[in-house]
Amino acid sequence: MTEEDDPMFFEVIAPEQQTLPLVFNSPHSGRVYPDRFLQSVRLNAQEIRRSEDLFVDELFSAAPAFGAPLQRAFFPRAFLDVNREPYELDPRMFNGPLPAHINFTSIRVAGGLGTIPKIVAENMEIYDSPVDVEEGMARIEKIYRPYHQSLKRLMHETRRRFGHAVLIDCHSMPDGVGAGAARRKPDFIIGDRYGTSASGALAFAAISILEGMGFSTAYNKPYAGGFITEHYGRPANGCHALQIEVSRRLYADEENLSKKPEFIGLKQALTLFIAELADSLDDIMEATALAAE
Repeated sequence: MTEEDDPMFFEVIAPEQQTLPLVFNSPHSGRVYPDRFLQSVRLNAQEIRRSEDLFVDELFSAAPAFGAPLQRAFFPRAFLDVNREPYELDPRMFNGPLPAHINFTSIRVAGGLGTIPKIVAENMEIYDSPVDVEEGMARIEKIYRPYHQSLKRLMHETRRRFGHAVLIDCHSMPDGVGAGAARRKPDFIIGDRYGTSASGALAFAAISILEGMGFSTAYNKPYAGGFITEHYGRPANGCHALQIEVSRRLYADEENLSKKPEFIGLKQALTLFIAELADSLDDIMEATALAAE
């Protein structure tokens, strides 16, 4: 992406007609790196991509064919992370004073993973020099806010049309539990912020479908969901949000950042997952409504 480009930062792939109260979101699979950004970082073209949720937008690309919109980012997570509060920022990263309302005390900022990240995976620092304050604020105003305005509109319209809305926030995860750790993560992790962002019936239905297909799963550990799951999941108001983490070992070579041959089979499996979730959604929502009475 060059300075002369008029970039499209994200898109909504809408079905011809929305027939399901589902909204899919892929906020971290963007892989369009602005030239100016690349010139300001200390990492090479391979290293800067370590934070991508590799090809997750493609894994879930069948959603519109079933009648559910899919919103996906084109900008990379290393450039801007929309799965954070709008102003989770580290003042030490910038060359001037930030607005007074920033959140610089969050655990994510402390870990270098704020709205404008300091590091990519494996604690690799992104920048050689401080980020210009105006540049940082422009990313938030021009990309972060429109992204969330769009997602909010999708959820609002879905709930208005169907009486409830279910957000599936799609991510991927590295294989190991931690750097150098030998213990392997499960194939999928379903997160609902420990039961606060979605009905239990919805979370357990997703787990049941995946396990019925032969995958190993975990619930909320080690990933319970980020800002998007927490912010959009309001079960009492008819809005539910689940985070789904897919292990990259199932479909990607993390060394050269490419698809494995198994990618096709996993995409087919996730297409079946979408179909089965869609088929069972009325029963799930009915069980949810009865539990709330």
